[in-house]
Amino acid sequence: MKAGSSSLDKTPGAGRPRDPRIDAAILAATADLLVEIGYANLTMAAVAERAGTTKTALYRRWSGKAELVHEAAFPAAPTALAAPAGDIAADVRAMIAAARDVFTTPVVRAALPGLIADMADDPDLNTRVMGRFTEVFAAVRERVADAVARGEVHADIDPDRLVEVIGGATLLRILLAPGPFGDGELGDDWVDQTTAIVVHGVVHQVRR
Repeated sequence: MKAGSSSLDKTPGAGRPRDPRIDAAILAATADLLVEIGYANLTMAAVAERAGTTKTALYRRWSGKAELVHEAAFPAAPTALAAPAGDIAADVRAMIAAARDVFTTPVVRAALPGLIADMADDPDLNTRVMGRFTEVFAAVRERVADAVARGEVHADIDPDRLVEVIGGATLLRILLAPGPFGDGELGDDWVDQTTAIVVHGVVHQVRR
């Protein structure tokens, strides 16, 4: 439902703190429109109208469509590593399951293709957007370092490559299965199999 103009301040004065009601209305409108009309058809004007505010209010908060869409699709960075450290296989499975859960929401699936294209064309935008995942990447690095210290993981494993493998596997699976997922697609079996590949690899080591 469109918010009435009386409920959202359309012309805040200079230096006035951001109204969280406006932020929430804009992000909700963006998410709804992404699912309804898709990334390509979404415009800042359409979001402003749905949210009951102005394009000026949008541009005061976000540099443009891609940055706004990213925050609407990923309102908070995933927190996949809530369990205590001590089992890197469990950590990897948690990361894969979290990536699956995030990427398969209707809003993210609607946003990803266009968002990826815009980020690829704009290095500054890419840096700003990826900066929102700084804490997640730091948590992965910490868990891998902890596992290396315990002797569970090879010392030359790069945590950033682990993030790329998990994110890339999830994204490719989504791209290979357009449309709504059926039962079993990207389910626990997929998470378990992908975890096994990441943790154990695909080459059988013959004992000598």
